[in-house]
Parts: sequence; structure tokens; C-alpha cells
Amino acid sequence: MNDDTKLNKCNSTRAVHDGALRVKAYNSLIDPIVQNATYTFADTNDLREYMDRTLLGIDDSRIEYGRNGNPTVRAAEKRIASLEGADDCALFGSGMAAITTLLLAFLGAEQHLIVTEESYRRSHQLCVDVFRRFGVTCSVVPVGNYQALEEAIRPETKMIFSESPTNPYLRCIDLERFSDIAKRNNILSVIDSTFATPLNLQPLKYGVDLVVHSGSKYLAGHNDILAGALCGREYLVGIVRQLLGTVGSILAPEQASLLIRGLKTLGLRVSRHNENGQSVAKFLEAHSKVDRVWYPGLRSHPDYQIANQQMMGCGGVVSFEVKGGGDAAGKIVDAVRIPYIAPSLGGVESLIEQPAIMSYYDLEPEERSELGIKDNLVRLAVGIEDSVDLINDLGQALDKV
Repeated sequence: MNDDTKLNKCNSTRAVHDGALRVKAYNSLIDPIVQNATYTFADTNDLREYMDRTLLGIDDSRIEYGRNGNPTVRAAEKRIASLEGADDCALFGSGMAAITTLLLAFLGAEQHLIVTEESYRRSHQLCVDVFRRFGVTCSVVPVGNYQALEEAIRPETKMIFSESPTNPYLRCIDLERFSDIAKRNNILSVIDSTFATPLNLQPLKYGVDLVVHSGSKYLAGHNDILAGALCGREYLVGIVRQLLGTVGSILAPEQASLLIRGLKTLGLRVSRHNENGQSVAKFLEAHSKVDRVWYPGLRSHPDYQIANQQMMGCGGVVSFEVKGGGDAAGKIVDAVRIPYIAPSLGGVESLIEQPAIMSYYDLEPEERSELGIKDNLVRLAVGIEDSVDLINDLGQALDKV
């Protein structure tokens, strides 16, 4: 019998193998899709033993109902936990479901939450607007201003939440300072690390308590599922997992199977995303029709040093501001032939959008400006195409402005 438990495996190897049983049901090579809602017990004594183990917190992978777990989903959770360096991972039906369940688990009336600017709009709305209905107040502080972050803490503050890198300007958090502030004030620290993936950044290593991912993006990698992940220490994830079974925002086994498929190629894809992102960012920064490029792999980015210290690569999202305003930006978006005009990111296909139109169109210009969203801003999520083709395509589009 081969014993690989002591192997010091690299990321791509862990992405392919970790979380999977060596011998699976029916001797299947891949994790079978267990499409099942309810599970049976041999007799009353079998049920009592299961309930006793559950009350004692003993996890023997036994499941009694699909809302409380699924073998295919559990296999995906174990893989992501391994990649993130976490004790445990819980999966959800979407990234927003992960964040919503997390906030519900740890926040209540008359408590306080701090978030950083430049966050995904739906996350921002959830924290600032939706949870206000439940008596939770929220403060928004500038990214990178750690003095403002610490000054915003109140006696009732329970959590600080940020993205790293952020959306859409790819600001990077100094995770050691971020987690230190949280620990000194006895509050929970949470990082949405969707843009980074566990292969480029592992926030838990810097003392962060919990990490969130939209599994719909890089983890799955093919723009064909919605999923969310929460990683961290077992007891913290366990608190959220208990609520997950109550609110029911679960991931279906079919989606988990597609997520596992995507995870197996994560190392290859992220490597290409990193290479393409760096090459495209350098090209755009040198172009005369581009005002500014936002990519943490460039020395011009305000968080270049932090990214260089913390990250293995800077990912595949490149944001840039076009000379000539919003109309010029729109012409470039329309003129490219390889990227599709679409939301999201992290898939094998390149996607392009103007955030002012795609995600913030319902806001007045003044409101968009307050959120830092400029009309001439373009967000390009590079895929795994050849970088020379992407650069040539961007070049011909820029030439038409």
C-alpha cells in the first residue's frame, strides 16, 4: 500500500489529489457525483450512534440529510482547504451566499462591521445596506489606511472585512498589519481572496481568521458554475457550517463535481493567468492612449511592494483608464475581438467590461465617482489565450480610438 501522507506536495499536485479518497466508490478514478438528498440507517441503534457522535462533534463523514452535507461536496471542500492551508472549508451555492452566511453567523443587532473601499459592489451593498435592517452598523474605510481602520473600531465592532486584491483597482492589503489590528482588538478578520486564488496568496498564513472565495471564478475556471467557499480554523468554519444547514444555501453535488474538475487544472491556469496579466499590463502601461494601468505586478501600482512580498503572482485582472473618457473606453471594448463583453472573471476565456456600465449603470455619475468608478475605466479579465494574441488584439482596438 502506498503511503503518501508524508509527501511534501506542491500546489498543482495537491489541487489534483488532496481531499480525494485513494480508493473511491466503485473503484472510480474521479470523485463520484453522489446525487442524493436523504441517507438511510440500518436500524435504530445505527441512528442513535450517529446522533451521539454528532453531539460529541465527532466527524466520521456520515450524513443523514443532503442539506447537511454531501460526499462530492466534501471532497471539493477538502481540496480547497488543503490549498488554502486551512483546517476546514465550507462550500456554498455562490460567493455571495458564503459572505451572507458568514455575516449572519457572526453579527447581530447593535454590533458593528468595518469594510474597506473598492469592494465588489454586491458585498458592499450587503454590508452597508442590507445588514442595517438587522441592526448591524457598518463603517467604510480607505484601502491601505490602517490608522483609519484602527480608529474606526468601536467596543461593538466584531469583524473587519476586505478584499485582497480589491475590485476593480487591485489594491493589496498588508495582511500582517490587517490581522494584527484585528487580534489586538479581539475582532474577526476576513479576506475575500477571489482575485488571488490560494496559489497566489494564502491570507491565513499572515494571521487572517477566515478567507472567502467566489468559486465561480478561478477555482472552477470555466464560467459554468456558481459556488462560494469559506476557509479557516475548524471551529470558526464549523459555526458557519451549522448555520449553512439551517439557511440552506448549499452547493449541489453536480456543481461540486465541476468545481473539482476545475481545481485539478488550477495550477496550470493560474500560471498562465499570471503570465498573461503581467504581459498585458506592461503593454497597456506603455501605450500612448492609456492614462493609467492598475495591476499590482507593475511598479507604478501603489501596493507593488506589498504584492511583491505576499503574492506568488498577481493574477489575470488588469484595470486601465483610457484617454478620451467613457466614449473612448467604450470604443475599445467594442473593438476587441478576443475578449467577450461580460461580467465575472477567472475563466479560460478573456472578458472585458466598463464597470461604470456593467456593474454601476443604475447609479448617477456623482454616486459612481464617490465609489471611485470612472467612466473611462476598463476591467480586463485575461483568460488563458496566448498573450501575443491578446496584446495584438488590444493594440488594434486602441488604434481605433
